[in-house]
This record gives sequence, C-alpha cells and structure tokens, in this order.
Amino acid sequence: MMIDDQWIGLGYLLSASLFIFGLKRLSHPRTAPRGNQLGAMGMLVAVLTTVLQMELGDGIEGWILIASGLLIGGLIGWFMAFRVEMTGMPEMVALFNGFGGAASALVALSESWKYIEDETLELPSGLELEVMVVAAGLSALVGWMTLTGSLLAMLKLKGGVEIFGKWIRTPTWGPSWLNPVKGLLFLSTLVLIYLSIQEPTETDYLFAIIGISCLLGILLVLPIGGADMPVVVSLLNSLSGIAAAFTGFIISNSVLIVAGSLVGASGLILTFIMCKAMNRELIDVLFKAFGGSDKEQLTRTKVGSDADEVAMMVDGAQKVIIVPGYGMAVSQCQHQVKEFADLISEKFDTEVKYAIHPVAGRMPGHMNVLLAEANVPYDQLIEMDEINPEMPEADIALIIGANDTCNPAARTNEGPLAGMPIIDADLARTVVIIKRSLSVGYAGVDNDLFYMDKTMMLFGDGKKMMNELNAAVKEL
Repeated sequence: MMIDDQWIGLGYLLSASLFIFGLKRLSHPRTAPRGNQLGAMGMLVAVLTTVLQMELGDGIEGWILIASGLLIGGLIGWFMAFRVEMTGMPEMVALFNGFGGAASALVALSESWKYIEDETLELPSGLELEVMVVAAGLSALVGWMTLTGSLLAMLKLKGGVEIFGKWIRTPTWGPSWLNPVKGLLFLSTLVLIYLSIQEPTETDYLFAIIGISCLLGILLVLPIGGADMPVVVSLLNSLSGIAAAFTGFIISNSVLIVAGSLVGASGLILTFIMCKAMNRELIDVLFKAFGGSDKEQLTRTKVGSDADEVAMMVDGAQKVIIVPGYGMAVSQCQHQVKEFADLISEKFDTEVKYAIHPVAGRMPGHMNVLLAEANVPYDQLIEMDEINPEMPEADIALIIGANDTCNPAARTNEGPLAGMPIIDADLARTVVIIKRSLSVGYAGVDNDLFYMDKTMMLFGDGKKMMNELNAAVKEL
C-alpha cells in the first residue's frame, strides 16, 4: 500500500508540475500552444491518477459512467474548440469559467452531502464535519456565483440572445441601491454558513446558500458593461479556480488544490493587469459600473475614401503603425493585414509595426493570438505603452476595426471610457480607419477621431477593404 501511495503522490506531483510549466509558457504567444498542451497533459495525468487512487482504495463501481463522462466531455470540448471562431472565444471562455465553477460546487455538494446524510461514515483524515460544511458553503458561494455571473457575461459579450426569432439585447442595469443589496446578500451567505456550523446536518442552509449565490452572481455582473467586460471575465476565471481549491480541500485532493490555486492566483493577477490597462480600480469596476448601457446617437457624417487614395498615401510613408481591433477579428482579415505589411515593406521599404492595446477585442491577448495565427513576427507586436511615444513619428496609423481603444474621449473625465489609456492614433500624421460605419464601439461612445480632417475612412468589411487596398498597392 505504501508503494501505491508513493505512485499516487508522484502522479499528482507530475500533474501539478505540468500545470505550472504550462502556465509559464502561456505568458508569450510563441510558447502559448505548447503551454496549452502541457496543461491538457497535466489534466489527463490528474484524472488517470485520481481514477487509479479510487480503484486502489475502495474500488470503483460504475466504470461505464466514468468512461462515458470522459468520452462525452472530451467530444463536447473538441467540438466546441473546433467550431468556435476567434470572435466567439471570449464568450466560450466565460462559459467555461461558469461550468468550472459549477462543477466544483457540485462535487463539493455531493461529497459533503454524503457525510451529512450518513453520520456513521468516517471523515477524511484530519477533517471535522463542521469544517467540511464551511468549505462546502464557501465552494457553493463562489461556484454558483461564478456560474450565473459567467452565463450573464457570455450573453453580454454576445450582445444578447435570440428567443423565438426575436433578438433580445442583454441589459446593463445598476441603480445606486443595488450595491447595498449585493452586500446584504453576501452577508446573508456568511450568516447561513455560520448557522450550518451550528447544525451541520441541516441541509436547508446549504440550498439557501446556493440560491442566494446564483442571484448574487447575476447582480454582480448585471451593472457592468462596455469596455470593462474583459476585467469581469478575468475575475470570473479567478473565482472558478478558487471554487476548485475549496472542493479539493473537501475531497482531500492535493492536485485540485494546486490547480485551483494556480487558476485563482493567475486569474486575479490578470484581473489587476486588466484594471491597470483600463485605469480602473477593481472595486470601482464591480460597484461603480463604468460600462454604461446607453449608446450615443450619431449626429455627424464623414465622407469615405477609397482604396486607391489610401494606396497613394502609403506610397510615400516611411513608417506605418497598424492598430488592430475587434473588427479585424470579426472579418477574419489578419492574413490580409499581414499581406499588406509585407507588400509595403518590400515595395516601399516602409517600417511597419503593430500597436497592441491590452484589452483590444473582447478578451486579453485577443489581437496577439489573431496576428500570431497569420505569422506576424512577434517583434513587430508592440504594447501600448511602448508604441504611443512613436505615434507622432508615424506617417500613417492604419486602424482596422478598433474603436474604444483609440477613442480620444477616454482622455476626458466623463463617460464610460473616462481615464482609460488608449492608443494615441490621433497623433499620427494621417489616420486611415477601416470600419463598416461610423457606429459607436462596445462602450457606446462616439469617436471624434473619425471626423478629424486628417482621417480617411474606408467604409466596408475589413477583409474586403484590405483586399482592395492590397490590390491598389500592387498596381502602383
């Protein structure tokens, strides 16, 4: 038995190591694919080790259920990963966060319920029933809150839901009295956890915690909209890891504690990075609701240019800075953008760089992944703080589908974008914007950059306009 325990411990150690090394490699686009592979391998080792531990213990009844769960879950994951487009990745990440939190909460509920219903069962070594009930309550609080909050975040990122053929927009609503309500609900769950300590066998408290936690998750995300959604997704990712760590404590599984702690800590670090990029405090994002819900009405117009005009401007440019945004992801034109950069570099000896805003798109790293897919050299991807000082030197700033991340309104102290750091594209000598229309961005704020005299608008689908621009450059 001692040898068996050693092999189990070695399996969990290997799994935790793979998680750590995988997380490390996720820090750079070049190594991120390998990091994903290491993380997946670590999870496979953890699952196999856990199954082996169960078999060496009391034995396993229901191999068919376990195999079916692994097969069905694997097929669903493969199908979703295969079918999802890059524009849908933020929604899928939010959905997975919710499922992760719910899975942890369900395992915690199942395990604690077993000992609550049958007091004759022997608890895991060193664990009291009261302690298990507290851990189950905290796991329920975090896990179910993560589920409902993530589902609402997914709908917000998607823009709404279609019901019986009618598109219903996801609301963003948060009156001033909502914050005290959220605080009261949170305190209520703590009181219920305390009561469950006094009466560990009373299951009504646990179900009340689940109900309040589900409501709390909805109310937490409901007031948040606009450009603050990447922060919310990162925070929910962290919460799903915390729920897993609580569950690992309940079932005495060391690798689940390690994995949950890694996800929780890394998600929280990413949340603070996103807050810094947005020039926000996390408490302000959660309780002041910068995102807003009202979109400004457009009252101005702008005459569009054509690809030939822009190509003539590019002919004399010594330095071009490309600013990608969500519109590039929607049109999937990253390969045409790469072709454009190669064309002007070879034909006009033009210096080309890419300005990457930390929250461009709908999730952290969205633009990096897209451009890496098109084999854009990593040394051309320049972060916002480094590229902004170079903007006044740029002959052309080519903006492809970006809006909020280069909106000068962020320099003011008013509105949903107030104070958010932006790409200083308006400082370039000429600005070229590829966009379908003059419509406002995700934050609902009109962009003065569109109407500047030095701005040229190419109205249309990103891929179509980039193909026309590339053809015009080739004809020069």
